[in-house]
Amino acid sequence: MERIIRSEFRERFGKKPFLVAAPGRVNLIGEHTDYNNGFVLPGAVDRRIYVAIAENKTDKLRMYAGLYGEERCFSIDELKPVKGWATYLVGMMFLLRSRGKTFGGVDVWIDGDIPQGAGMSSSAALCSAFGFAVNQLFGLGMSGMELALVGQETEHRFAGLRCGIMDQFASLHGRAGNLMKLDCRSLDFEYIPFDFPAYRIVLINTMVSHSLASSEYNRRRQQCEEGVKILRKRDPGIQSLRDVTMDQLIAHRSEFPELVYRRCSFILQENERVLRGCAELEARNLPAFGQQMFASHEGLSKEYEVSCAESDFLVGLARSFPAVLGARQMGGGFGGCVICLVAEEAVEGFAGTMQNAYEQQFRIRPEVYITRIENGAQVIED
Repeated sequence: MERIIRSEFRERFGKKPFLVAAPGRVNLIGEHTDYNNGFVLPGAVDRRIYVAIAENKTDKLRMYAGLYGEERCFSIDELKPVKGWATYLVGMMFLLRSRGKTFGGVDVWIDGDIPQGAGMSSSAALCSAFGFAVNQLFGLGMSGMELALVGQETEHRFAGLRCGIMDQFASLHGRAGNLMKLDCRSLDFEYIPFDFPAYRIVLINTMVSHSLASSEYNRRRQQCEEGVKILRKRDPGIQSLRDVTMDQLIAHRSEFPELVYRRCSFILQENERVLRGCAELEARNLPAFGQQMFASHEGLSKEYEVSCAESDFLVGLARSFPAVLGARQMGGGFGGCVICLVAEEAVEGFAGTMQNAYEQQFRIRPEVYITRIENGAQVIED
């Protein structure tokens, strides 16, 4: 793909590009905890967004998306949110420049192999790839975490999704053979070895549109914030659900609307699952880690209510396979992928059985992606 992108860039823009790639991500456990200042456990995967870029000596941001066969052009002095994929690049450029970073117009070609709407964070990878490319091209001297924060702000202000920091962080900081335990409050992180050659990460795409994802994602965040407000009346030091213990939550249950209580309870339990899961990985007890994944899905489905019938079906079926150690809904929810830990020798048979059963149940054949944990954003040399 790299050779094709370089060739097409030259043909369209008449110059040699600088090429970078940023990966999508999986999150093994810790869903919806990031915007509550909790813990997450993502890893970068072997599917990427590529950005070919070159200065154009104008005041224009000129972009072509090979993914969509669409070209867009904007004045860099008049940037504002727009519809579709272009808003992520527009937002990154606007916010980088608003931080005092000086650079001019660029020509950009984007392409990639991250499936859209599958919960692998293609939009975060796009922000990360473009931000990383601009940072490298112009020598802006920004750290990976600074670029991740700009990507998060782009999602908030230009795409209208009040996401946490996990997706952008994982895309920029990934390391092959390692997951990353990120503390979303302090932004401290550590690499957790994930070297289990006998098992593979298998994603099964429900093929269900994320039609509810943005609105319901933001609503879940509001419900968590409502819980924090209730508890802050008792303890002004509470700033987020990260500051709350389960004992505190239970003690004040009568003050909560039942729905808000269940949302907050899930987040506290999910944080504990991340910490227990990391301990199991460090002890190389992958079956015990897998049980934390199954428990996570149960909470996502019953307490946080961001699963769907299709995801529940796949996780339920996966449980029946002895070769599957864990499975759960991944991403914001309401569709996208189910992530499974599957014994290497059983992957092919597992994938076929899951596809056949799902197609019989829902009249659509799901896509299956077999992934590896790889490095984060990087320059692609000629």
